[in-house]
Amino acid sequence: MTRGAKGGAAARDSLACIMASDFSIRPARPGDEAGIFALIQALAAYEHLTHVVTGSAAELAPHLFGARPAAEALVVEAEQRLVAFALFFGNYSTFLTSPGLYLEDIFVLPDYRRRGIGKALLAAVAGVASERQCGRLEWSVLDWNASAISFYERVGASVLPDWRICRVTGTALSSLAKGD
Repeated sequence: MTRGAKGGAAARDSLACIMASDFSIRPARPGDEAGIFALIQALAAYEHLTHVVTGSAAELAPHLFGARPAAEALVVEAEQRLVAFALFFGNYSTFLTSPGLYLEDIFVLPDYRRRGIGKALLAAVAGVASERQCGRLEWSVLDWNASAISFYERVGASVLPDWRICRVTGTALSSLAKGD
């Protein structure tokens, strides 16, 4: 993949673009933030979580393409528009003593599902992890999303029943940071 403008964080590995007969996968680049944010909003609507989305495309841009990117994204183009994205970032496994990738979100617009886009997009992220010699690729899935769970299991993922996500946000994060 190629690096985004101004040192941005499009994955810099060998995958420049994946072409299929009716879609292509490529690293996100400056100018994609509005399309990616629209997909984030569509994901939030699908997950019944629109009330949680507080950001904007303008806030997303420096996190993907700024001097010190916090995340990377791959996007899927079909019919001259963005129809899917995967947003991920590096993490580390102390047990494996190896870097990893965490897939924060992967989403395909409903009208573009069952075309192989999701599988190709997940495979592209796995390719980034493999090329970077990551020990694992991880993500979360909502427990009610049976179709996603089934899809992930079909591609070889293990859904870990014993783990729970812990999260601290807003005033609780500020309070914790202050030692309260």
